[in-house]
Amino acid sequence: MNLAHRKPLPGTPYDYFDAREAVEALQPGAWARLPYTARVHAENIVRRAEPVRIPDYLRQLVERRRDLDFPWFPARVVCHDILGQTALVDLAGLRDAIAERGGDPAQVNPVVPVQLIVDHSLAVECGGDDPQAFEKNRAIEDRRNEDRFHFIEWTRRAFRNVEVIPPGNGIMHQINLEKMSPVIGVERDAAGRGVAYPDTCVGTDSHTPHVDALGVIAIGVGGLEAENVMLGRASWMRLPEIVAVELSGRPQPGITATDIVLSLTEFLRQAKVVGAYLEFRGEGAAALTLGDRATISNMAPEYGATAAMFFIDDNTLDYLRLTGRSQAQVALVEAYAKTAGLWADDLKTAEYERTLHFDLSTVVRSLAGPSNPHARVATTELAARGIAGNLAAAREQEAQGLMPDGAVIIAAITSCTNTSNPRNVIAAGLLAKKANALGLKRKPWVKSSLAPGSKAVALYLEEAGLKAELEALGFGIVAFACTTCNGMSGALDPKIQQEIIDRDLYAVAVLSGNRNFDGRIHPYAKQAFLASPPLVVAYAIAGTIRFDIEKDALGHRPDGTPILLKDLWPSDAEIDAVVKQAVRPEQYRQVYEPMFRAAVEHGEAVKPLYDWRPQSTYIRRPPYWEGALAKPRTLSGLRPLAILGDNITTDHISPSNAILPDSAAGEYLAKMGLPPEDFNSYATHRGDHLTAQRATFANPTLRNEMVRDAEGRVRQGSLARLEPDGTVMRMWEAIETYMQRGQPLIIIAGADYGQGSSRDWAAKGVRLAGVEAIVAEGFERIHRTNLIGMGVLPCEFLPGTTRLTLGLDGTETYDVVGARTPGATLTLVVHRKDGTRVECPVRCRLDTAEEVAIYEAGGVLQRFAQDFLDATKAA
Repeated sequence: MNLAHRKPLPGTPYDYFDAREAVEALQPGAWARLPYTARVHAENIVRRAEPVRIPDYLRQLVERRRDLDFPWFPARVVCHDILGQTALVDLAGLRDAIAERGGDPAQVNPVVPVQLIVDHSLAVECGGDDPQAFEKNRAIEDRRNEDRFHFIEWTRRAFRNVEVIPPGNGIMHQINLEKMSPVIGVERDAAGRGVAYPDTCVGTDSHTPHVDALGVIAIGVGGLEAENVMLGRASWMRLPEIVAVELSGRPQPGITATDIVLSLTEFLRQAKVVGAYLEFRGEGAAALTLGDRATISNMAPEYGATAAMFFIDDNTLDYLRLTGRSQAQVALVEAYAKTAGLWADDLKTAEYERTLHFDLSTVVRSLAGPSNPHARVATTELAARGIAGNLAAAREQEAQGLMPDGAVIIAAITSCTNTSNPRNVIAAGLLAKKANALGLKRKPWVKSSLAPGSKAVALYLEEAGLKAELEALGFGIVAFACTTCNGMSGALDPKIQQEIIDRDLYAVAVLSGNRNFDGRIHPYAKQAFLASPPLVVAYAIAGTIRFDIEKDALGHRPDGTPILLKDLWPSDAEIDAVVKQAVRPEQYRQVYEPMFRAAVEHGEAVKPLYDWRPQSTYIRRPPYWEGALAKPRTLSGLRPLAILGDNITTDHISPSNAILPDSAAGEYLAKMGLPPEDFNSYATHRGDHLTAQRATFANPTLRNEMVRDAEGRVRQGSLARLEPDGTVMRMWEAIETYMQRGQPLIIIAGADYGQGSSRDWAAKGVRLAGVEAIVAEGFERIHRTNLIGMGVLPCEFLPGTTRLTLGLDGTETYDVVGARTPGATLTLVVHRKDGTRVECPVRCRLDTAEEVAIYEAGGVLQRFAQDFLDATKAA
């Protein structure tokens, strides 16, 4: 620990590291110009970096240079159980590998504290109209996931520095916001003296920036990058683009935080902030509640930003008090922020390379969809956009006992985006109360659910008398977990599902989530729309997306007058009055104090090596030191597995939703003896590579440009064309054949490859298939780092060159030639079927020396094993 700039923190018993002093010594006057993000990184460098290198690293922040790497040491790693479990499966496999090579497996532990929340395993099999839905869904979750939960319990006892929050307690992001983040942390030095520092974390979910609303730099990373941080390595980075988003004005009456964030998502996508760190500032930002700020920060991946920061101010302190933090902690946050230059007033002089302006008063009530979170549509424009309309025909179908065109088959209040905002949830409850008073009902084909991210939500809804109102409309609590938004929407009523199939019905989902990619929410919901929680309730009553939600009648009063949305919508004053009366600090303390006492109790010791269950389809020893991955890589003679267009998401590459019986994974699970009702989701099986491999490009909405019909149109489906045979087959069969042949593969893609969830299996699956390189027009940040963590080479076409300009059809073979150094220009050699060849320059997207080292070692785990054994021999 560098001591040059360590000082007592006034008003506290702790010390702190004065990054301002260090920066000013380098360049007087520079501190006042630094954005919030750069100030937090400066403190991290001064406190943690090698002292001799500190001036060089700080100079990069001060001079806004991007030619060198600097280290970042996150204070925590936060995981949900899907990626957290797969990361720990990797570490358990690493222990096996270390033991086989003569090392001590018990010494392989996370160095950085890891907090794992089991929140992604529950499917909504029982909807919110069942009073016992929560208990039934939890029982199904435990039965289906017994293998997984057994392993997670072993990790809690076997590894140091791992805390586990068991299932049924909430979503990792909401728990992080409401409890886990101290905002300002304290660590003890060798003498026992406390040192205060800004909390920072990485999380195995792209929505980890949720807690950026508290002024905490928290970013989503892939499971492989998280493993790197867990094992004590710095996260090496170059100075990101830091963009100011100046918010002005105030929202109009009746506008929710969801409307704001959907409008911002559209605006920021258009502003091209992919990979940037955003800092929201201005009078509009200062007036937002912490819940509203968190709603905005949560959707950072939807507008493409890496982080979405707000500054520490009085609203931050008020929120810490509201959620039950101690007075001492609140006082520490205030003292540190005001002393160390992280208080909002101290950031007024910060300078930015780019400033965007957004007027909150321009926001109108909105939906997003279909298919993309940034595809916003004002509710007043639904008919003009072709979403609403022809309601008479839909109602005629309903009168005949049929589901209508555009049937809303799923209406879900879910996702930490919204349920960590009390105003949003209470607005839904108040709308339900007015609907019940007027005798309105949800349509019978709508599967409705409420899945809050925290148990505190249930307490304040109960206190407000709104829990029963939501239950009356079918929005009973089905879980405290990430459900529908993650594709865990559960089974439909068999009769409803069969009608959708028989009539090829256009059916949709409406949810208060953050993702609505095709095929994600449910296999039989052809499209999905994002909406605020009160709008979700309104659509459950309407029953069809063809309903013009602002104009059409949701029902009629006894005198025949129509009931419109405006008659149900609660006023801001009503919402604020309920929040003030019903949301209290003791509710959060009641929920979290016993939860976190239990999390640190490890119980009796277990063996350092896991006893793998050979018949498990959930947990299996990872294969990363075996077979093809143990052989030297080749970047010549590559065959294309797929040629893909723009906006390929990690859901396309490795879906997370329910496993259907006729899928490759479903057929495998049936052979393993699982009944179809217990197939569970792709996500839950990611600890078993034999199941997870079969999810690779298994999304039924995939469009592989190598597979076309007789008219030359690209066919949709999980399909591939085996080469050089030219035979079209299911993607998994093609992968199996290529694996048997030992054929190295390549993927060619368009822009924004790898959007969406930070899904390590989107990299693991292609690597195990034999993919050596991916050449795309551009990569989403998290997926690119996951590819490198698995030893897959990411390359980018230079501007003006694409798969289309090159006329690629998949009959070619490819070589990637050149020295793999950060940002180097390599050559993609295309060997065409007619014997001609094309040489095309591509940019190597190994962006740092650390990434090169990880790639050359074969991946994160191989690199760590190599270094661990070398260090053991040296000792």
